[in-house]
Amino acid sequence: MEQWQKDLMEIVETVADEVERFFLGMSEMVEAFCELTEEFTEQVQTTIATEVDQYIQDFAEPFFEVYGELEDIVADVDPGFPYSVDATPEKNPACIGCSNYHGQVYGGNLLVCAMHPHGWDDENCPDWEQV
Repeated sequence: MEQWQKDLMEIVETVADEVERFFLGMSEMVEAFCELTEEFTEQVQTTIATEVDQYIQDFAEPFFEVYGELEDIVADVDPGFPYSVDATPEKNPACIGCSNYHGQVYGGNLLVCAMHPHGWDDENCPDWEQV
């Protein structure tokens, strides 16, 4: 074998060794980067979870105080405050779909409509009008 062939083989072997060392070094760097990334992610998650918990505690306490006060206010509401009652087949069936139906309770008393304050007895009201 001639000298130039031996030199070429040595160069090829040297390049192959250097490429192998390069990729080994790169794989070590990638592993180190992944470990660092995992540690960083865990720290961020821990920090965020702690801050979110603290924020929730700081936010929830005043909210519960307001809720307690609101509950006291709602308990003090006049039971005579008007509210709606829909006509049903069991209660005021003649009023279902009638434009005259009022259906508001005042002080515990239902006002069905102006013509028949207590409702109509059967299902055929003479004053029924389509909504």
